[in-house]
Amino acid sequence: MSDKKNKSREFSSLVVDGMERAPSRAMLYAVGFKDEDFKKPQVGIASTWAMVTPCNMHINMLADDVAVGVNAAGGKGVIFNTITISDGISMGTEGMKYSLTSREVIADSIETVVGCQGFDGVVAIGGCDKNMPGCMIALARLNRPAIFVYGGTILSGYHKQRKLDIISVFEAVGARANEQIDDEELHAIESKAIPGAGSCGGMYTANTMASAIEAIGMSLPNSSAQAAIFADKKQDCKDAGEAVLKLLDLNIKPRDIMTRKAFENAITVVIALGGSTNAVLHLLAMAHSAEVTLKLTDFTDIGKRVPMVADLKPSGKYSMADLIDIGGIQPLMKILLDAGLLHGDCLTVTGKTQAENLADVAPYPENQDVIRSLDNAIKKDSHLVVLHGNLASEGAVAKITGKEGLGFTGTARVFNSEEESMASIIDGSIKEGDVLVIRYEGPKGGPGMREMLAPTSAIMGRGLGGKVAFITDGRFSGGTHGFVVGHITPEAYQGGAIAIVEDGDTITIDSVKNELRLHLDDDVIAQRLANWTQPEPRYTRGVLSKYAKLVRSASEGAVTD
Repeated sequence: MSDKKNKSREFSSLVVDGMERAPSRAMLYAVGFKDEDFKKPQVGIASTWAMVTPCNMHINMLADDVAVGVNAAGGKGVIFNTITISDGISMGTEGMKYSLTSREVIADSIETVVGCQGFDGVVAIGGCDKNMPGCMIALARLNRPAIFVYGGTILSGYHKQRKLDIISVFEAVGARANEQIDDEELHAIESKAIPGAGSCGGMYTANTMASAIEAIGMSLPNSSAQAAIFADKKQDCKDAGEAVLKLLDLNIKPRDIMTRKAFENAITVVIALGGSTNAVLHLLAMAHSAEVTLKLTDFTDIGKRVPMVADLKPSGKYSMADLIDIGGIQPLMKILLDAGLLHGDCLTVTGKTQAENLADVAPYPENQDVIRSLDNAIKKDSHLVVLHGNLASEGAVAKITGKEGLGFTGTARVFNSEEESMASIIDGSIKEGDVLVIRYEGPKGGPGMREMLAPTSAIMGRGLGGKVAFITDGRFSGGTHGFVVGHITPEAYQGGAIAIVEDGDTITIDSVKNELRLHLDDDVIAQRLANWTQPEPRYTRGVLSKYAKLVRSASEGAVTD
């Protein structure tokens, strides 16, 4: 039927060409294929649409726009769906254990559909924290010409002339517990915070990962800095559909783009933006799938020379919508490139290098203060601080913007789950100077490495931000701010030292020495560990049980592949 030597149809030709493939063609006529479509490159369009979260509620329409672009450029777009879950809805519940797990399920499902159906190229559309790296892991594994499209950020809600987002609601819970607001005010905040479609509006995990993926070169310029409901996002989707056909013609594949230098660019941009600690976990996992060596120490090394310049939420005052208004991340990338902090020779999905993409980018307006100059940084080096010490021999990740101070020493208050810690915060028993230790929440022990947004936000709402600290073998949301250390490895379930911390122990977090220290002699720690017994697994059947058996350490990206 067509030339099997046509590289743009390397996979689909095996499925639909020739007499013996008539049954396959018969099935495809039923889903809308015409005779001429069998001669075209097939592009799988991975949609993460679902009505379980506002982050993804509009992505079915964006998938249609991608298909328009693919078809107009001479390909045949085929839309399929994968799952998404909502961190914001499940946060603080047992269900949140499925969050990081879903990243792997999403990656596996996209790989499964594309591999089975013989798609020649892929466009993946993600809108929430875990489906974005999930998409990228799949694209790296498949290594077929591909583009990622970000679903776009949400706009701000408003109450009493104050901008709101989902973090406003979590913090309002703490304020209500502290009797700073009443039930009526809490209801007003919760009902106005989320005005429609799009991902959480600060430099939280979704916007962080969208920016990182653009910096890697796997999405079109400005894809990360567009609102979900605006016309430019629809155009971004159509352009991506067209661009993937160009990638097929040029035979440019994800691993040609997702190089070591590209990941260094992503780390640089995430640091400059003050992005989420989850970026560490996800970039490690994405690099693993692309067969690129990336380690925790790389974040430290790059962080020594890259300043944090964005005054964005959660630690700052501006939202992603404000960054969009001044031009998105492209002018920032141009600043970093001109300062020698970005690799300009990295290939991107435009078929051009980053330097070529950035050549004609206009600078930010002179009167803006969302992005500071490099010589007037909020923090002269990275806010993502990798700690080691006798509490984290394999590493831990802290988010230190400088606004919390650079160190904290306090008294351990130990909890074996997030729920236990939340109860103590709400009842007022957590006091200034405490270090909340939340353990058995790691990738294997949780399982699933839940985010501790509910307790950290409740602490903020109670007015204890900066007065207490958190450490955990779980994670923190991109919306978290305050003195927090997550991703502690080895985790408690694996016999890490966090498993033997007791109430009243003294703990120091030192972001200058990059140290997380339990103030006990080595022989005392060794004796406690000798007396420690690994608890029984919390799940013995189903997805979480399989995940716990397969998943590797957070210091390796919590990968299952």
